[in-house]
Amino acid sequence: MAIRQNLTGEWKEREIQSQKDYSILTAEISKATFGITPSEYRKLKNIPEKSKSNLRDNMTDLELIFTMLGEKVTTEISQNEKPKGMPQNKKVAKRGGGVAGKAREETEKEIGRNVISEENFLGEADEVKKLNPSKKQD
Repeated sequence: MAIRQNLTGEWKEREIQSQKDYSILTAEISKATFGITPSEYRKLKNIPEKSKSNLRDNMTDLELIFTMLGEKVTTEISQNEKPKGMPQNKKVAKRGGGVAGKAREETEKEIGRNVISEENFLGEADEVKKLNPSKKQD
């Protein structure tokens, strides 16, 4: 959460105001990192459109790591270059996500499988609880 908060704080300093613009920039990072937008990711994970469930809560560890990497690199580039307005911030978001995308692709080569998964982490955690009600989830 801290990485995301730092990114949104940086965007505020860079003249990004509306929730729609935050969504567009987030989608740019996601597309560059994973090749899909957050709404496409939600469909892949079978999260209903009207669900209030957070996509991040449904990601595997590797998916979260690459999401955070894209956001952190975007923040760092933005702090260095100080883009103004939407077009410049969009380019920075693509670049930051691209770094994470390259790292994801290399990881996939090394581990021999896709990082992007239909696996729904939150759903699995709930199943573990049902199977073993005495086991506490953190």
